[in-house]
Amino acid sequence: MNEHPPIVIPAHLLPSDGRFGSGPSRVNTISVDELAATGSSFLGTSHRKEGVKGVVRSIREGISALYDLPDGYEVVLGLGGATAFWDAAAFGLISQRSAHFVCGEFSEKFAAVASGAPHLSEPVIISAPYGSAPTPRAIDGVDVTAYIHNETSTGVMAPFSRQEDALVVVDGTSAAGAVAFDASEVDAYYFSPQKAFGSDGGLWLSIVSNAAVERISGIARSDRWIPPFLSLSTALENSRKNQTYNTPALATLFLLEHQISSSLSEGGLRTAAERSARSSQHIYDWAEASPFAAPFVESPLLRSPTVVTVDLDESVPAQDVMEVLQAYGIVDIGGYRKLGRNQLRIATFPNIPTADIETLTACIDFVVGSL
Repeated sequence: MNEHPPIVIPAHLLPSDGRFGSGPSRVNTISVDELAATGSSFLGTSHRKEGVKGVVRSIREGISALYDLPDGYEVVLGLGGATAFWDAAAFGLISQRSAHFVCGEFSEKFAAVASGAPHLSEPVIISAPYGSAPTPRAIDGVDVTAYIHNETSTGVMAPFSRQEDALVVVDGTSAAGAVAFDASEVDAYYFSPQKAFGSDGGLWLSIVSNAAVERISGIARSDRWIPPFLSLSTALENSRKNQTYNTPALATLFLLEHQISSSLSEGGLRTAAERSARSSQHIYDWAEASPFAAPFVESPLLRSPTVVTVDLDESVPAQDVMEVLQAYGIVDIGGYRKLGRNQLRIATFPNIPTADIETLTACIDFVVGSL
């Protein structure tokens, strides 16, 4: 960091909470307080008993209500996060060959899993430069088309569409809980809860259609070897019992259930989406008007409402700005490491009030002016 006099940020410019990370994201302290208040009645109890199964039941019913799921759609849970779901999908959703619409680090990783699976044919990969997204289109000879709803690494909100004769599988990790969509347009919409759902990691959830259930069941009946931990059939069977195959992190379940219940009581997905859209738009407007910042995603149609990426002028080192802010408890706003850009990446999930976003940009302006 360059040498400079200590920078004193006025108290009125500081946000009420300095956590702006894109995952793990800000967890509401009231949720943590309510978890602590359960004392010995929840943590340290069996995940096969009603106390925990009731929470899982509430999660599954809450997701169904948030997305107004069509008849026959189910909510499935498993352990390991979205990373584990890529492996599970390679074993239990892709029959022979998949197509992957890639626009960043995480959509690339799922494509790499499919490419490396010895029992699958080489996937079709349709890529777009970072900061943009490929246009959905029909791909011949595939039985899964894989998209990402929101590319966390780049701040791109990518389009997806249904394709005849192929399951539509969508990574919704940093969109779920903050972006509405028509569930009938997907067959498996999967996500981790440590982003817009304000919980912790180590869990995956997926909204699955009848067609996806039939595919999962058909592959499970075949002679394909599937590790039990990665078996979607096993995950489905256990989810219907409101449990997971092996022991979950109970705190993650509690925090997720609390967030879902809060979202429903506050107006559901529409209210959450409006909150994120309002916060992200403030940052985009600020960056476009700034003499030293600019939105990384050039097309407004592709700009994420939940993860905002902002390039800084080379005369303003992002690391210098972040080090000053970190001294005031403002953390986790660095760009995705593998992009290697002079960039800030700011989460605008529903748990982050727009007022905190507004004070954050004011802090950045103040620090840059002082530097």
